[in-house]
Amino acid sequence: MRRLDASAPGFAAQFDALVNDRRESASDVSADVAAIIARVKAEGDAALADYTAKFDRFDLDARGWSIAKKDCATAYQALAPDLRDALNLAADRIGAYHAAQLPEDRDYRDATGARLGARWNAVDAAGVYVPGGRAAYPSSVLMNILPAKVAGVGRIVMVTPTPDGQVNPVVMAAAHIGGVDEIWRVGGAQAIAALAHGTDRIAPVDVVTGPGNAWVAEAKRQLYGVVGIDMVAGPSEIVIVADNKNAPHVIAADLLSQAEHDPTSQSILFTDDGDFADAVAAAVADVIPTLATAATMLASWTDNGVVIVVPTLADAIPLCDRLAPEHLELAVDPAEADALFARVRHAGSVFLGRQTPEAIGDYVAGPNHVLPTGRRARFSSGLSVTDFMKRTSFLALDEASLAAIGPAAVALAGAEGLPAHALSVQNRLK
Repeated sequence: MRRLDASAPGFAAQFDALVNDRRESASDVSADVAAIIARVKAEGDAALADYTAKFDRFDLDARGWSIAKKDCATAYQALAPDLRDALNLAADRIGAYHAAQLPEDRDYRDATGARLGARWNAVDAAGVYVPGGRAAYPSSVLMNILPAKVAGVGRIVMVTPTPDGQVNPVVMAAAHIGGVDEIWRVGGAQAIAALAHGTDRIAPVDVVTGPGNAWVAEAKRQLYGVVGIDMVAGPSEIVIVADNKNAPHVIAADLLSQAEHDPTSQSILFTDDGDFADAVAAAVADVIPTLATAATMLASWTDNGVVIVVPTLADAIPLCDRLAPEHLELAVDPAEADALFARVRHAGSVFLGRQTPEAIGDYVAGPNHVLPTGRRARFSSGLSVTDFMKRTSFLALDEASLAAIGPAAVALAGAEGLPAHALSVQNRLK
C-alpha cells in the first residue's frame, strides 16, 4: 500500500504516476484475439467447439451447446426463498430505474415551418457476456439483461463459459428472471466473435455488453463497428473520500469490496486526518485474513492500494476528477456529501453519505453497476437503456421552409465544391 501526503514535496509527481498507472493486463493479447476472431469468422461452430474443449474442458457436441429456458426456470424455483426474494427485489429496482431512462421521441416545427425530430428504436438483437470461473455474478446478468428488456430488444442472447461443465445455478435463475431468449455455453474472445459475426448455430447480434477478462475486452474493442459495444472495461476501482467520523473498519470493508474482485483492482482513500488514515490501513490489515477472498484482496491492496492525506476534503475532489474513478464514495455527512458531489465532474457512479456503501450499488440500488474504468469516466457513462437503442432523426420541409433555409445550403455547397448538392436544393427553389 502506498501512503501519500498532498502537502509533502514531490506529491504532484507521485500523483501523476498514480493517474498514469495502467493496471490492465501486461501481456499483449491483441494478436491472439485477432487470430481467434478470424478463425471463428472462417470456421464458425467448429472453432467454437475446439476453443471450448481447449479452454473450458467441455465437449459442446457431446454435452450440449445451450442451456434450456426450462432449466433456468428450474434453477429459479430451487433457490432458497431469501435468495430468490433478493434477486426479485434487485430485478424490480433495476428495471424501475432503467424504465425512467427511456428517451422520448421529438416531433416539432421551428419558426420556418420545417418539421424536425427524432425517433428512438431498440436494436433487434443484443448479446450479453456473462463470465464463468473467478467471476460468476448473477447481479451482472440482471444489470445487462434488464436495460435491454426495458429498451424493447426483441432477442437477447447470453453467452457464458461452463468450465468442466459447471453451471452456476444462481446465474441461471437470474437469466430466468431477466427473460433471456438464448443461452450458449461458450466464452472468451471466441464467444464475442460468434455474437458479432454469427455462426450456423448462433445468429449475430447488434450490440454486445457485459464484463470479461482481457481477451473478452480486447475482442470487444476489435469488433466495435461490426457490433456496438457497451465499453472496454478494465480492472475494478473505488475511490473513497472520508472524514474521521467514520469507523475505520467500515471504510476498510468498503475499500476491500473492490479489492476482492481481482489482484489488479484498485482501492484509494482520501482523508483529511492522518491518524484516521493510519487507523483505516490497520483495519484493512486486520480484516483481510478473516475473509475467504483474502489472497486476492492482499495482492490488490499491496500492489494497488493507496491512502492519500489531503489538507481538506474539498482538496480531494480535483484529484478524484483526475482519477475519474469507476466508483466514488463520499463518506461524510449528507450536506457535505451534496456539496462535494456538486463539484465532481468525472466519475462512473457516486455514493453519497456514510450509509451508502458502493456494494449496495452492485446489487439492489437500481443504477447500473456496469461502469467505465481506467479513467474512462472522463468521456463515457455506465450502461443504460440507450446502449440498446438508436436514434433516427427526420426532417420535413414545405415550399416556405425550403425557401427560408435553402439558399444558405446552396451557398455552403458551392463553398465546399459540391455542385450536385447545390443543384439538388436549387432545383426546388422558385
